[in-house]
Amino acid sequence: MARVLGMGNALVDIITQIENDKILESFGLPRGSMTLVDLDTSNFIHAETAGMTKSKASGGSAANTIHGLAHLGIDTGFVGKVGNDDMGTFFKKDMMVNKINPILFRSMTETGRAMALISKDSERTFATYLGAAVDLSSEDITHGIFKGYDYFYIEGYLVQDQKMFEKALRLAATAGLKICLDLSSYNIVAENMEFFKSIIAKYVNILFANEEEIRALTNKLPEEGANEIKELCDIVAIKLGAEGSFCVCDDGMVRIGVRPAKALDTTGAGDLYSAGFIYGLMKGLPAEICGKMGAVLAGRVIELIGAKMDEANWENLRREIASLEA
Repeated sequence: MARVLGMGNALVDIITQIENDKILESFGLPRGSMTLVDLDTSNFIHAETAGMTKSKASGGSAANTIHGLAHLGIDTGFVGKVGNDDMGTFFKKDMMVNKINPILFRSMTETGRAMALISKDSERTFATYLGAAVDLSSEDITHGIFKGYDYFYIEGYLVQDQKMFEKALRLAATAGLKICLDLSSYNIVAENMEFFKSIIAKYVNILFANEEEIRALTNKLPEEGANEIKELCDIVAIKLGAEGSFCVCDDGMVRIGVRPAKALDTTGAGDLYSAGFIYGLMKGLPAEICGKMGAVLAGRVIELIGAKMDEANWENLRREIASLEA
């Protein structure tokens, strides 16, 4: 079976259920936003929410996708950078417990963490301290990292270091890996539009985006924009939230529905969709089935708090996925 290597910001997710949205105003966090904060602000928010229900897991966008693939039985690895601290130790141990090979570089900066504040209606507001994650550099990325892997999954957030980003893609392509890119955030895409188009044309096989991100990349409506980018790569998969998804591949445009679900927290839904889609590709299945697998995983994770699921949930999901394979 093929193996998948992921690369992204190594963050510890701290999921906190808030009683009301007034606390977001006191932190200066726009509801539903992802705000980058410094270490002092992150620590302050952590302290001010100390009495609220919390959970912790190794996270970051690409890490969530790799977690999903690992729970589907895929041999996986993850490249990132953490600090020499308790959070860094936790991140590595959590990866290993989930049968992911951690390829983690160390930094003197504290490990990054994402404070995810979950409102009563399941809306997520993030205060993210990137910490050591942004210290991942071009010098860390070598040919040996990609040896033995067949797919490479990278998150668009890493575009903050374009030199490192392109080197990783170039080495993965040279090693013969199929490259999957998730655009991650519409504002990042808008700021780096020409760079993204260039690297998609040069290296990317499968592109994942939501409707805002494909608009930011092409200045076109999702369907039209996806058709345009399909000229640069093999598959473009567009996630539409409650409206489902669609993908453009050699067979044309394929529309995919959603798995019925009662949303409690949408953290990780897009990341798990990518995991299901890639799993289907690795099994050689048609795009429609790949999309349905993504929808199954996304539909289940939004019924829970956080981007991670326990083994009982995964056991049920593996049965659903197996039925789609059949």
